[in-house]
Amino acid sequence: MEDNGKLGWFLAGAVLGAGIALLFAPKSGEDTRKYIGETSKEGREAMEASGRELMDRGKELYDRGKKIAEDAADLFERGKKLVQG
Repeated sequence: MEDNGKLGWFLAGAVLGAGIALLFAPKSGEDTRKYIGETSKEGREAMEASGRELMDRGKELYDRGKKIAEDAADLFERGKKLVQG
């Protein structure tokens, strides 16, 4: 989870840096629009990859939790049968 927070801060810094770069390194309107489009595409792709990774991790954690719950239920039933004789 901590890695996702770092990625978020990295992307925020990249966007801020891109904005500052636009202010201090003026280009023609066409060049600027092209740069913004490319940067936006890269940011979107990075966020999509991060989202997929987060979904994969969430599914993995869900599956592990489900397995633990099933094992606990099984142990409970075994214990119940032992107590009842």
